[in-house]
Amino acid sequence: MLVLVVCAGPFESIAAADDLTAKTGLLRCRAARGFGWVLGSSRTVDCEYIPFSGPIEEYSGTISKIGIDIGYLAPVVMLWAVVAPSSAPAKGALAGNYFGATVQAAVLVGAGVNVLTGGFEKSIALQPVSIEGDAGVYVGAGIASMSLKLEERDEY
Repeated sequence: MLVLVVCAGPFESIAAADDLTAKTGLLRCRAARGFGWVLGSSRTVDCEYIPFSGPIEEYSGTISKIGIDIGYLAPVVMLWAVVAPSSAPAKGALAGNYFGATVQAAVLVGAGVNVLTGGFEKSIALQPVSIEGDAGVYVGAGIASMSLKLEERDEY
């Protein structure tokens, strides 16, 4: 039996911030497969920010965890709702460092939650929407960090 426990604290602070912010789009990240090494892990991510209006932006980076982190995870796709201080954040506003709580578990098939805040002047909140492909034999809980860098496209 798989049981996930998520603290309400991070969700309450994001909900309170909704009064001063706007949901601007979705951030879809693909994380590489990887191993948890008891006290932490790090995996590369390739992300697309899909705003409700405007062009798609591409980001790359890493997602790391500190805490209980044991086992193997297959590649995974994570989807977050992006909450920002304006309805149209400037290009590259999602670049930066994010921190928050994480809980994941898998025995062949699993699930997880990563609640993160950061980005431009620590003003961006990432609210989990879904996680797909979380497979493997794994258990993890602790503090997550993610760093994102805007990938500039060459215009021809």
